[in-house]
Amino acid sequence: MIYILVGADDFSLREKLTEFKRGWGEEEELALNTTVFDGRHLTLSQLLNACNTPPFLATHRLVVVEGILGRFEEKTMGRSPDFEEWKKLGEGVLGMPPNNVLALIDGEVAKNNPLYKSLAPISQVWQFAPLKGQKLHQWISSRVAKCGGNVSPQAMWLLADLGGENLWMLASEIDKLCLYAYGRRIEVEDVRQVSSYVREASVFAMIDAIVERRVSVAMRLMHQALTEGMTPAYLLVMLTRQLRLMVQALEMSAQGISLAQRREQLGVSPKFPIEKLAEQSAGYSIPRLVGVYEKLLETDTAIKTGKWKDELALDLLVAELCCQVHLKKA
Repeated sequence: MIYILVGADDFSLREKLTEFKRGWGEEEELALNTTVFDGRHLTLSQLLNACNTPPFLATHRLVVVEGILGRFEEKTMGRSPDFEEWKKLGEGVLGMPPNNVLALIDGEVAKNNPLYKSLAPISQVWQFAPLKGQKLHQWISSRVAKCGGNVSPQAMWLLADLGGENLWMLASEIDKLCLYAYGRRIEVEDVRQVSSYVREASVFAMIDAIVERRVSVAMRLMHQALTEGMTPAYLLVMLTRQLRLMVQALEMSAQGISLAQRREQLGVSPKFPIEKLAEQSAGYSIPRLVGVYEKLLETDTAIKTGKWKDELALDLLVAELCCQVHLKKA
């Protein structure tokens, strides 16, 4: 049997695979009879050899291949000219032992992917699109219920807004919240108190306020971050990261690189606000960003040497970065 599990919702995909495994025998026995391959570097003969090896002292044998379908996406076909060989895979696994299972795991796959098209008719295909809107709310409510908890609509919406499609993060935050609010309903304030993601979101909001020179908002968010336990060193690291991204964005803009290509070259997630980064960096010149970096270094040194107290040093930094006027681009 061939199983194809594909889609951007990696969390639900992995949960479904785990569910399948429970039906394929004892956990320890199946683990001894499981082979996992990186499909990017796999040869057809290696895969067929594994598929045709019978189970050893177990009811099933599982062969998992991650990323093989992605090799045959249109954007990567230039690097994978071997489809003439790989189209034999379907025929090659038809004769494998009846209790052997081949599971192909991948992200989003186009319908015209040649390997996918050749295998889908003889496979069980499961697709996992990102959860959005009402489906995401239902998933959060269900996940909380599985933990033995209950969540208010407002807290659920806040979690959905913060976590978006990242079910790995949401599952982790829900587990913490269920323990924190044990025996009572999870409320908005619980999410604010417990969720590290909420605190991260406030740090990103602070950084946006600083680079956009909204001094009162930046000051308020900076003091809030310190109150919530963020260290000055961490805030400086996050500011430095943003500065690096802005420098790279300016250089790519000068080269005429598209927003989609910038996202790829920066190595950021699909949800990263690349348009906002382009907007923010457009208000700076490279010399100005160099000056900001020097100011960050000066602040870090002042804190570490005890020249200024942490909070005072950050107050001075935020005030200076927000209040300086735009410099003309070099």
